Amino acid sequence: MASPASGKAALEDWKVPVKLKLAALWASLMFCYIYGDYFGLYQPGTLQSMLEGKMGPLGPTTQGVLLGTSILMAVPSVMVFLSLVMKPLISRVANVVLGLLYAIIMAVSMPGAWTFYLFLGVIEIVLSLLIVWYAWRWPRSA
Repeated sequence: MASPASGKAALEDWKVPVKLKLAALWASLMFCYIYGDYFGLYQPGTLQSMLEGKMGPLGPTTQGVLLGTSILMAVPSVMVFLSLVMKPLISRVANVVLGLLYAIIMAVSMPGAWTFYLFLGVIEIVLSLLIVWYAWRWPRSA
């Protein structure tokens, strides 16, 4: 099929399945989380605070705090895979609930943050809400 303006054939395109969109959004979200945490290490005093056993607003670094934050970061990581393999109805519910939860967590953690963190935080909220949107609008079978 030729493009009317150029006379050249249109670029090939294919419809991306919802499951793949959701997995890609979770992966993108994780990249933003990782870079935000990594760049945060460059903030003055952060490494010294870590060496003193403090975890920012979470207080002293304990096994419980580290387990909690590990769970918090493991969920989006695992959702990359689970979005591809779960049954559609279960996946839809999980993506809507977790997408909203992670958007709220990000919004709560942003006030008073450095500009780079606010920038990534806005992207993370948009990605989380896109997860909710695509899951909510999941097409039904004929």
